[in-house]
Amino acid sequence: MAGRAKDNGNHVGLAPPDEPVRAAYMRDFYSWLMDQARHVREGQWNAVDRENLAEEIESLGREQFNKLESALRVLLLHILKWDHQPSRRSRSWAISIRQQRLELEDVLTDNPGLKSRIAEALARAYRKARLQAIKETRLKETRFPEKSPYSFDEIETRKFER
Repeated sequence: MAGRAKDNGNHVGLAPPDEPVRAAYMRDFYSWLMDQARHVREGQWNAVDRENLAEEIESLGREQFNKLESALRVLLLHILKWDHQPSRRSRSWAISIRQQRLELEDVLTDNPGLKSRIAEALARAYRKARLQAIKETRLKETRFPEKSPYSFDEIETRKFER
């Protein structure tokens, strides 16, 4: 619910007939969504709350980008730990990397339009993965490069076996 104020629970049910469509968005998000879907399906374009609906659609797009970033972050964290703690490598770690690659693959299969934003997601994900790796490994911050040393191709295809 991008930018919506929380419902305080005092208003329940349908909007009064004279209530502006945008007020329904703030009062009862679920009912507003169902109304908007109905309006779109029925081609009732004058009844559509265009501004809020567009904002919600954009919010859904941001959620998909965040899924990409999250999948990359977890994958990069595993790779950083693998590279910086060779004595702790295990079959379980290798399987975790494979699992996270599947997550990444699923996000990109479901959202091919995100492929153009991989570099941006990778840079954002690496910053977070680096800090998490520093915390989890307890190694000095200087051991981890500030920028990702891994290309997207390497993240997807490098072999990790134990």
